[in-house]
Amino acid sequence: MRDSADWHPTAFRTHTIGQVVNGGADLIGAEVSIAGYAETVRGRGAIAFVMLRDGTGHIQAFLKKDNMDEDTFAAVQSASRESTIQVTGVVAQKRPPKTKEGEPTPPPEYEITVSEANILSAAATPLPVGITDDVNVGLDIRLDNRHLDLRRAHVNAMFQLRSKVLQYGRDHLIGEGFNEMNSPKIIASASEGGTNLFPMMYFDTPAFLSQSPQLYKQLAVLGGLERVFEIGPAFRAEKHDTYRHLNEFISFDIEGAWMNDEDVMGVQERMIHHIWSQVAANDLHLFEAINTYRASQDQDPVTVEIPSLPFPRIPYCEAIEIVQNGGGEIEWGEDIESHHCDIIAAKYPGFHFLPRWPMSMKPFYIYHDESEKGSTGGQLSRGFDLNYGRDEMTSGGQREHRVDVLEQNLRNMDLNPADFTFYTDGFRYGAPPHAGWGLGVARLLMILTGAGNVREVVLFPRDRSRVTP
Repeated sequence: MRDSADWHPTAFRTHTIGQVVNGGADLIGAEVSIAGYAETVRGRGAIAFVMLRDGTGHIQAFLKKDNMDEDTFAAVQSASRESTIQVTGVVAQKRPPKTKEGEPTPPPEYEITVSEANILSAAATPLPVGITDDVNVGLDIRLDNRHLDLRRAHVNAMFQLRSKVLQYGRDHLIGEGFNEMNSPKIIASASEGGTNLFPMMYFDTPAFLSQSPQLYKQLAVLGGLERVFEIGPAFRAEKHDTYRHLNEFISFDIEGAWMNDEDVMGVQERMIHHIWSQVAANDLHLFEAINTYRASQDQDPVTVEIPSLPFPRIPYCEAIEIVQNGGGEIEWGEDIESHHCDIIAAKYPGFHFLPRWPMSMKPFYIYHDESEKGSTGGQLSRGFDLNYGRDEMTSGGQREHRVDVLEQNLRNMDLNPADFTFYTDGFRYGAPPHAGWGLGVARLLMILTGAGNVREVVLFPRDRSRVTP
């Protein structure tokens, strides 16, 4: 966390540690109050040194028994690591370490000579998860103790980046004229068909957790909002157990009137380009902790490479040919699975769109032009995916705005139009052509941070086996 220009003192501190460390020369001799976690406590007899950490940095607090209450000094000197401590004292410059002749003088460091201290909360011992120790524990243990796992510098940095990604994405969409909306998460019928629904009782009415804001963002567009977006949760009762699937996830979703699939692909690639550009301009300091950790695990450092525009477009028919020519077994009309994507990614390793999928493989609300046929004569749709390497990031497309075709699509997919009148009725009174997409936030963060599992970049993930904490 960097200090905000609008930061104000609170009941427990006059300054953040970062403000003292970065502004130390101007604060020498000034009395400040700071608070943080006790990263280390050392010293015996009449002196003690406490390394305190908050979200902005680290600083050493120097305590002398003669300068403060004796009982308080004894309590701090014996405090357990990760206890929260508030100290008040004078900012001083630490004595610089000795250097050999010809060696550069290190930059000044600062500490606080403590006159008052208060243990706000003592940490139990032992800690179930190491904070600063180079001790590796399994992901399940880390997630069971996420409140401690977050104190690890590289984990904390990933969630600061997550916040930035949401901010930059939202700013870009607003800049392109999109209005933020919120759709209901308790719904009466499936958004996308299929059986991957979490049923529930809404008082006396059977209902489901929403699979997607899809139908509602379309209704908002039909109502004249024209361009809408949502950043919110969706729920899928899919029994996946992989590094990239969760049963509750957050996504960027947009919908735009008077737009086709190519138009909204443009919105998406510009948004991602904006996110990467802003991170590169403002947030590279967050990768220091991430790459320090990766180095300790013998992993390559993460770099922020701004993707070039436009992203490649590889139509479904062409993608099938690439897979077949690369030795993969696939036929037209079959899904392009991860091992197929590995073959495509050898040629297109970064972000790339896969447009013009067969209509039979897309939801009922995807538009199709009857004249567009695939290599085997099958009907093509205006649906597309966005992939990064082998991983799907997005599903989207132009929507079907002709109500008679929409109802026939439902019948073709063994769905009863009568169950969707709340949705289809919106198309009976003039519906603009429109298009949109949904982009998984966690999968985007996996790319940006180098995380190997979506659970790394979701604060409290929900999968088949986890509903706590």
